[in-house]
Amino acid sequence: MSGELAGTRPAVAPVSEREQRSLAGIPMLVLGLALIGGAIALFSTHKPTAVWVGVGVIVLAVFILAGLTAVAPGQARVVALFGRYLGTVRATGLRWVNPFTVRRRVSTRIRNHETATLKVNDADGNPIEMAAVVVWQVSDTAKSVYSVEDALNFVTTQAETAVRHIAGQYPYDARGLDRISLRDKAEEITSQLSAELAQRVAVAGVAVIESRITRLSYATEIAQAMLRRQQADAVVAARERLVEGAVGMVRTALRQIADEGLVELDEERKAAMVSNLLTVLCSDQPASPVVNTGSLY
Repeated sequence: MSGELAGTRPAVAPVSEREQRSLAGIPMLVLGLALIGGAIALFSTHKPTAVWVGVGVIVLAVFILAGLTAVAPGQARVVALFGRYLGTVRATGLRWVNPFTVRRRVSTRIRNHETATLKVNDADGNPIEMAAVVVWQVSDTAKSVYSVEDALNFVTTQAETAVRHIAGQYPYDARGLDRISLRDKAEEITSQLSAELAQRVAVAGVAVIESRITRLSYATEIAQAMLRRQQADAVVAARERLVEGAVGMVRTALRQIADEGLVELDEERKAAMVSNLLTVLCSDQPASPVVNTGSLY
């Protein structure tokens, strides 16, 4: 029976920020001080009736002064009456609201949070270390107060969760393949991190202004092995480029010899020429030519 009642209980609508009307605080401050001065004047008469009137005036003055609220730039006041959210005062300066309300201060300044260096596995299963900085601001004060227990801790936890999720979706290095990697596509990864984080913290009334990856590296236990692999990949890529250029130079040389008719080369001589040119062009050490003073044969 209790389960059925719980299942039919209506869902509570999320609270969203709305403006709370407030009065200028300076006139109310002057009025409160004037009432206190009037009460003192009544007390000085020592008449019973005047004293009682003075007590009432003091109570009214305290009521007025208790409603004064100072709102500094970069802050807002979330106003609630007997547990019911009334609105948010964003107007800065000295304001006056209902004295019976609870006014909770909420910072609307831009803040940044840098996650700790997290050790996670990338899409290839390699352990990497990753950290990010998040620039954020409270955009909905009502949600930041009533939807989560602590907005700062919520942003901290969600930022680390988003970093772990993004790191696990992509490999650290593309290794020459046509795929998105954490190291080669930093801007695209950062955009996805910002979008995912903004979606996660929207329930807390927080807007993500920017997020950046501040640290990205292999974990220490595999850093040396990965460095050697990167060096080997670089050597192979350089060799491929060198061979490609050498083949192009040999092709050009053979074409020019044939077009200008400098000498007629049969297939065996062409093969020997190609072998010699490739040896000279692709060698790591300077070539030591041997001068042939006899015939080609």
